[in-house]
Amino acid sequence: MQRAKVGMIGLAVIVLMIGLAGAIIGSATRERPVQAAGAAQPDVVANMAVSNSVDADRTGEPLAQMGVAPSANTQAAQ
Repeated sequence: MQRAKVGMIGLAVIVLMIGLAGAIIGSATRERPVQAAGAAQPDVVANMAVSNSVDADRTGEPLAQMGVAPSANTQAAQ
C-alpha cells in the first residue's frame, strides 16, 4: 500500500511540474516585446517602406532620378 501511495504522489508531482512549466512557457510567449530606447518602431518602418515603394513606382527609375544610372527612356539624337 505504501508503494502505491508513493507512486501516486510522485505521479502528482510530475503532473504539477509539467503544468507549471507549461504555464511559464505560455506566459512568456504572450508577452509583448520590450521597446528599447532608440530601436526602430514597426509602424514607422512599415510607413517608410510603403512610401519608398510608391516613390519608386511613380518615377519608374529611382537610380536615374538620383543620377546614379542613365535613364532608359532617353531617346538617341537623330
